[in-house]
Amino acid sequence: MSDPSPEQAAVRPVIGISTYRQLANWGDWRHIPADLLPADYALSVERAGGVPVLLPPLGSAESARIALSRIDGLLIAGGADINPARYGQEPHEHVTTWYDDRDAWELWLLAEADRERLPTLGICRGMQMMAVAAGGSLVQHLPDVVGHGDHGGTPAGYSSTDVTVEGEGRIAALIADRLTVPSHHHQAVDAHPGFRVVARDGDGVVQAMEADGDRFAVGVQWHPETADDSGVFDGLVAAARERAARRG
Repeated sequence: MSDPSPEQAAVRPVIGISTYRQLANWGDWRHIPADLLPADYALSVERAGGVPVLLPPLGSAESARIALSRIDGLLIAGGADINPARYGQEPHEHVTTWYDDRDAWELWLLAEADRERLPTLGICRGMQMMAVAAGGSLVQHLPDVVGHGDHGGTPAGYSSTDVTVEGEGRIAALIADRLTVPSHHHQAVDAHPGFRVVARDGDGVVQAMEADGDRFAVGVQWHPETADDSGVFDGLVAAARERAARRG
């Protein structure tokens, strides 16, 4: 990715971020349906120079097409498990909760982003959804494979995972070759057609993947929005800025 011109650098691209729709409590309100997301996602986009816009789950592919026609980049955020039926499997005993409205919405968003070659970043569940949208599959319960639950976080929030970047590519240009990342997942990408693995941890778990070609389409399994780890957000915003500048 070339350095932006002064005119390009002045552009603040709009980044759409997928959200939950769940019952929530705030103030005097209890169990109210709400469209919500941890603020760290939007703050990370803003710090990278983008303008974040939340994309709550809507009920049609047409809504996804309209939404993406008005933004410059897409971020598929973390969250709950994906319905295993989306990748042709029965649920594991540890997979008990999913949200079909969000699954459908993000699949529509990713299909439209692929059609429009929109810069896209997936974080945790978001990377897993990118793999599923491409026809891939997931490891439903990682402890069954690696023999421990260390990836799944702690009672206080996140655990730590050591990640090694493999080879060259977009991820290698954005982050260090080796880093310790915040982790909170019990699933992982298994099959990932159209993407190549560019980072793993010591258990061999896929920690980052990216599409070949000149489009920014990157997924990471960890949570860079919670740490001093702006590289992937810088990459997304830079790619979105280039696209916005080309569109005028």
